[in-house]
Parts: sequence; structure tokens; C-alpha cells
Amino acid sequence: MSQVQQFPPGFRVEEIVTDGATIHVRSGGRGSPVICLHGFGDTGDMWAPLAAALAPSHTVVVPDLRGMGLSSHPADGFDKKTQGTDVARILDHLKVETADLVTHDIGNMVGYAFAAQYPDRVTSWIVMDAPLPGIGPWDEIIRSPALWHFNFRGPDVERLVQGRERIYLDRFWNELSASPGSIDEATRRHYAALYARPGAMHSAFNQFAAFTQDAIDNKAFAANGKLPMPVLAIGADKSFGSAMADILRFVASDVTSAVIANSGHWLMEEQPTATIAAIRSFLDGEMR
Repeated sequence: MSQVQQFPPGFRVEEIVTDGATIHVRSGGRGSPVICLHGFGDTGDMWAPLAAALAPSHTVVVPDLRGMGLSSHPADGFDKKTQGTDVARILDHLKVETADLVTHDIGNMVGYAFAAQYPDRVTSWIVMDAPLPGIGPWDEIIRSPALWHFNFRGPDVERLVQGRERIYLDRFWNELSASPGSIDEATRRHYAALYARPGAMHSAFNQFAAFTQDAIDNKAFAANGKLPMPVLAIGADKSFGSAMADILRFVASDVTSAVIANSGHWLMEEQPTATIAAIRSFLDGEMR
């Protein structure tokens, strides 16, 4: 059976202690740093194809978010402001002062919290296909029936999902993709196994539970002014599309829009070649 793509040879793995968590981090390559943040339904493993493309000219840093993948499962700290500090501690440990930022899904929310708290450390931000709590049309977005999972949590919910993680995750891959077949069986098995690890779904539900606090924090960040770094807002044409740029313009002053054709939410799985090309073009300054 095929397997998900591995990170390039020479990438190292470290367990980096932050404020209240231990973060599983892969890093490798050479050149200007890029840090990549994943979201729900994935782990940092989603970025392996991008790491392979960037490693010849960039040092690529890929953590698993707090409570996700192979990172630890702390009792708290799932607000994105705290996780933005996790990112800063990771870069401190690696002696990286500034980096380009690439994010998807909940990684967008952590990325905004990091960029808002440490704007001098973010050279540019590439943000992919998910909104920001409390920003722009957030209150309208969360009324969508497709986002019922934002409030799906609690002890009984965890009992319901336990042992059925694959079924639960299939719903996201099937309903939020342009074509469910683009999320192959190896990918589904890989992530279902990671989300079936002890504590993984509890932590994942806590990521969503923090959205109310994240909205409060984001409004405070936005009140302090817009982000100064160049931003590329990538939307999938079957998902957020050009609305990604509209959302980001509420919090950033220099926003470029890109829309990836024939893709749903899972850009790196559905259209990796086009998505990587857009990311590389922006990092190389061709789209600014």
C-alpha cells in the first residue's frame, strides 16, 4: 500500500518544550526560514511535499500544533494567542529570528496570533482557506450548517467518536473537498491513526472550544492596527475562494489574492502542484 510522502532526507526531528507543552518539530533545508502550520484533519505531515520543494533554498520548520500529531496533550493553552507563543518559542530554540509563515485551517488562526504578537519576526504570511475568529464575516460564517463541528465536543461526544475517528474524519475529507477521491486511502489511514492516539481527539475538540476566546483576542489584535508584512491569501475555488483575501484585508495592509482551481478546502492534498507553485512564487517575490 502507498504511504504519505515523507520529509526529505536530512530533516531532523526535535521535541521542543514551550510554555506548558512539548512540540514535535521537523526542520531541514538551507536558506531563509519558512515555518508551516497545519490545521484540523492534518498534522505537520501535510507539509512534506512543500518541504521537499523548498528545502534547496529555504530552511523549513514544521511543528505539530499543541495537542495534535505527536506533540503533547496539555490540559489547556488551546487559545491561539498561547499557541502563537509556542511558535515563538520554537523559533527561539532553533535560533531563527525571522521567518516566512505558511498556514492552513486552524494554522491560520495560530499564524495570525503569532504575527500579531511578533510582527517583526514574520517576513511574509501565506494563509490558506480558513477564516479568523472574530474577524470580518466570522459571525455569518459560523452560522453555516457545514460548520456544526465547531460546537461538537464534550465527554459524550468523545465517547461517540472513540474508535470511530476514521468515520468522523472521512466526513471532513469527503464534504469539504472538491472530489473525495483526491484524499487517497493512505492519507486517510495515516491521519486517522494519529487522531486515534490517546488524548488526540480531546485536544482537537479543545482547539475548536477556544474559538470564543480567540475571537476576543483577535479583535484586540486588530484594534492595534493591521499587519505590515506582505500577505498571500490563498482560497480554493470550491471553498473560500477570493473571500480569503477579503477576510485578510481586515487585519493586513498588503494582501495579494490567489485562487486554486478545482480544489476544495484540502489544498495540499487536492492540488499540491498548483498550491506549491503559488507558495513558491510568493516567497520568491514574483507575486508581490
